[in-house]
Amino acid sequence: MAQLEHFTTSVDTVVSRMRALDAELPERDGVAVFNRVYLAVTESVDRQIDAGRFADRRAAITLDVRFAERYLAAVDAVTEDRRPPACWRPLFQFRRHPEVRPMQFALAGINAHIGHDLALAVVDSCRSLGCEPADLEDEFERVGDILVSLEERVREDLMPGPDLLQIADPLTHLLGSWSLERARDASWSAARALWALRGLPDLAEEFTDRLDTAVGFASRMLLTPLPD
Repeated sequence: MAQLEHFTTSVDTVVSRMRALDAELPERDGVAVFNRVYLAVTESVDRQIDAGRFADRRAAITLDVRFAERYLAAVDAVTEDRRPPACWRPLFQFRRHPEVRPMQFALAGINAHIGHDLALAVVDSCRSLGCEPADLEDEFERVGDILVSLEERVREDLMPGPDLLQIADPLTHLLGSWSLERARDASWSAARALWALRGLPDLAEEFTDRLDTAVGFASRMLLTPLPD
């Protein structure tokens, strides 16, 4: 498995953490649903790194690890009775709600992680590597392509049967209101904006807080209870 040299966390470490969570959490738990999806993403990225499909292996590993660390920090915050970022709060608050469907949990987690964490992970990676966001664009796009392909698989695995997905089903409307590709594009724009604001810490903090709140609002909408 790919290793990240000169940094405190390796891909092995984040994968091990996610596998441990998968073993610990009840299957229907909303965080467990997202964790399974994200574990598959991380393992897929790692295989592609090992296969040499990223031109800059070090940059790919850095982005992969910095991205995962954001999610795991949110998990740790909840475990330690601290408040996670606003983007993650809806998933942790509704994780056991009986009228929220697995597909909603998966999308809410993906929304929080892509909409907020990915932008900050790009900035974290630029600082670690001493580069500009443009230098990570290829890695960003390739990771995004993997996420899109896995989102399609998630929809196939977690979608209710065709007989349930009638046009009047509220889940149909929720699924149609969110797009991973749009979220990914917005995250890239946010990363570039944050990098441009790095010399203005007050504005950067305000921008980050507003991004966090907006993404959290979208996650809350995705977790609207849908009685059967």
